[in-house]
Amino acid sequence: MTSVQARATGALEVRGLEAGYGKIQVLWGIDLDVAEGEFVAIIGANGAGKTTLLRTLSGLIAPRGGSVSAFGRPLRGLSAARVVRSGVGHVPEGRQLFPLMSVRENLDAGADYLPAARARAGRNRAFVYELFPRLLERERQLAGTLSGGERQMVAIGRALMSDPRLLLVDEPSLGLAPALSASVFAALEQINADGVSVVLVEQNVHQSLKLADHAVVLETGEVVLRGTGSELLSHPRVREAYLSL
Repeated sequence: MTSVQARATGALEVRGLEAGYGKIQVLWGIDLDVAEGEFVAIIGANGAGKTTLLRTLSGLIAPRGGSVSAFGRPLRGLSAARVVRSGVGHVPEGRQLFPLMSVRENLDAGADYLPAARARAGRNRAFVYELFPRLLERERQLAGTLSGGERQMVAIGRALMSDPRLLLVDEPSLGLAPALSASVFAALEQINADGVSVVLVEQNVHQSLKLADHAVVLETGEVVLRGTGSELLSHPRVREAYLSL
């Protein structure tokens, strides 16, 4: 593994993480650190293990080895619901909304099982509508009738309703037109500017690295390269493999 720069810790600390499905192991000894308020990008080809990594961090997949801590609290062995209560939000690949529920109902579902978040639901919803004004216009519309970009906004907004201090975001621009992708990236930048640490998995490598304070490259379930966003943008291996340069 090539090491470009030492990493800070704070919001997330991952050591030797291993995970997989059945007899298939996908992640092999992943180390990852995210400082509070940091924006970290995870890049790699399809099948590299990026989505598996986020699902393991959020408690949807039980790790086979290693450790995960968020804000100093161990997460390994916690259910996905308890991980959310620890301040970690997850925007899954494919949005996974409730299509027969309205925009507002989908948003409120993000706070329903967290008493503290329910108490702040009005404030958090107002923040989501400020971030995505289109959702206020569609508040009573069924999620299944929204455009792809609007569904992605709802998915991000739903995660924000739980008051996360760390947000895991999986492929937010997948299937979106460039203009809508730009609005989603701008929203993630604003979320991070407001103090939420962000871990982003995204096929748009150029945009991801432009936003990232730090980034890691995954190949076949292992970290093979890490550095600042600007360092990896100019790294020959990244430019050849992911930027077609």
